[in-house]
Formats: sequence, structure tokens, C-alpha cells
Amino acid sequence: MLACTLDDLPGARDAIELTGGTEAGYAPLIDAIGARYGVPADHVTTAQGASGANFLVYAALLDAGDEVLVERPGYDALLGAPQILGARTARFDRDFTADFALDPERVRQAITPRTRLIVITSPHNPTGVLSSTDALDEVGRIASANGAYVLVDEVYLDIATAERADVPIVDTAARRGDVFLSTSSLNKSYGLSGLRCGWILSSPAIARRLRRVRDVVVGSPSIVTDRLGTLAFSQIDRLIERSRALIHENGAIVREFLHARPELEWIEPGGGTVVFPRIDRVADSSHFAERLLTLRDTAIVPGRFFEAPAHFRLGFGGSPTALRSGLEAIGAALDARDW
Repeated sequence: MLACTLDDLPGARDAIELTGGTEAGYAPLIDAIGARYGVPADHVTTAQGASGANFLVYAALLDAGDEVLVERPGYDALLGAPQILGARTARFDRDFTADFALDPERVRQAITPRTRLIVITSPHNPTGVLSSTDALDEVGRIASANGAYVLVDEVYLDIATAERADVPIVDTAARRGDVFLSTSSLNKSYGLSGLRCGWILSSPAIARRLRRVRDVVVGSPSIVTDRLGTLAFSQIDRLIERSRALIHENGAIVREFLHARPELEWIEPGGGTVVFPRIDRVADSSHFAERLLTLRDTAIVPGRFFEAPAHFRLGFGGSPTALRSGLEAIGAALDARDW
């Protein structure tokens, strides 16, 4: 999402203070997060961005030798952290021919007695496809029956929800039962990545474990981040409206481009700021991406980073002017076939 400036967050300069108590979490921020997602304060743990939140979940729930079941294609950072902790990573697939939908049966087939955690992104990173509530509920039942938990990275969810309806409470997976943990931040939906303001929503018992891990990994959270994060939540409706307007404009630009390029196959994203096309009859987009960057100063993410090399991830959360320029470069490269 296009980064906010200080002018986009009125009161930011006045909110910055370098002192304050945050050892157990900054209460005004925790209350604001809880109110936004419809959970009590004792279900909320703050973290350093969504990536920091995901790491705390892994560290709190996994021991060496445990198994983590992660979707494929999947976000690379969700694979690296379990390896650091000595856990084994297994995979289940989200299939292009099924519109990358979350399929509980694939989870059921892949889960083992060693599985401690099932990891999902919704909207899916890299495709932007939302998981259905029925599918999430069934994955939750599968996890419960096997003594596992479900981590749902929801960092794109707020903007996806905003595109569907203007609702005061975001329908987070964490409200679906104690087997679920949800992670997110003020980054992807709000353009406030510089704050590194993230959180985990979980049962109170898991939240206590998460806070103990945070004490070891982080110590005291940043009071500057927490104060500015609280300010952002006090203006959350205006911030999400900014994002909604941007994605409404940019989404139309991207869809017009993709519909005009028959050599690109793609699934309509259900939310977020990314789409995951593949180039017809091209097995690996890596060389295309490299040449696009070298010759045309335009960046896309090759699909190999998500273990789907025929695809590439295209982000459309930035400025419309930059997006149009980038799409023109992609179109020129496809036409030139100079890769």
C-alpha cells in the first residue's frame, strides 16, 4: 500500500513520546485493536509487524521436531521461521485450476500426528484469493481433531473487507474459536509499514505464552510505535477510506490490463493488493522478471519465490501513475519477447 506521510496521520508529531510503560503491552493500543476486531483485550498481543507476529507464534507453539503445514504457493517468510526453530515444514497445495481456493481435503490428506501448526494466508499471498468461512471452519475442525492450531496471516484482510462493505468490525479468523490465531499489522492495508505495528489475536492462554516469548525476543515494545499505532486506530476509518479509493482506482487499471493480455492467465483476487498471473507456455518467469528490471526498470516478484515459477506476483497498492508506467513496461516486454 502506498506509504502514508506524516500529513496523512494528523497529530503524529504531537503523539511521539520516548517514555511510557509497554512491558505488558500498551493498553490504549491493545484496547483499540480489540475493538477493531471484536475480541477482548486479553486476546491481543502486540508485535513488530506481521512478520514479527508470525515469528512469535512459531516460537510460542513449536518445539524442535514439530511439523508445520504450510500452503503452496506460499509466502517465503512463513517457511523460514520454523526452520530456525528446528521444526519440519510440510506442504499442502492451493491449485490454479481450482482458483487457488483453500481446500480442507488437501489439509486433511497432508496433516500428520507431528503437525502442530497449519499456516494459511487470507487473502492468499501471492494470489489475493480469500478463504471461505466454511473452508476455514473445516480446517479448524481438522486441526482440533489432531491437536494442532491454525495460524491465519490476515495482513491483507482489512483492505479486502473494506472493498466488500464498510463494516466496523473486521471478521477475523481468531473469532472462529480458540484453535485459530490471526496475525496482521498496519502495513498492507493502511500504508503504515514504517511503524512496524503488528499484533496476534488468540485465546487468552495462548496470548500469555506469546507475551512470554515476546519478553525474550523483543523485551519492551517500542513506545513510539505503540503511541503512533494508537493514533492510527483513532483515525482508522479515514485511513481505510484512503486505501479503498486507491485500490478501487488501481484495481480497475490492473483488470483492464490483464483482460487485454491473452497470454496472461490469472485468477481474480478477492482482496488485497496483489494478483498472480502466469505467462502462457512459459515454465519459469524468472528471466522475464530479471530482464524487465534490467531493461525497463520495473519490478515484479518471480513465482519461484512462492514455489510457482510459471507465475509472477504483481502488486497494485502504489500510486496509479507508477502502476500505469509499470504495466506499460510489462506490456512492452511481453510484446518484444526480448527475454
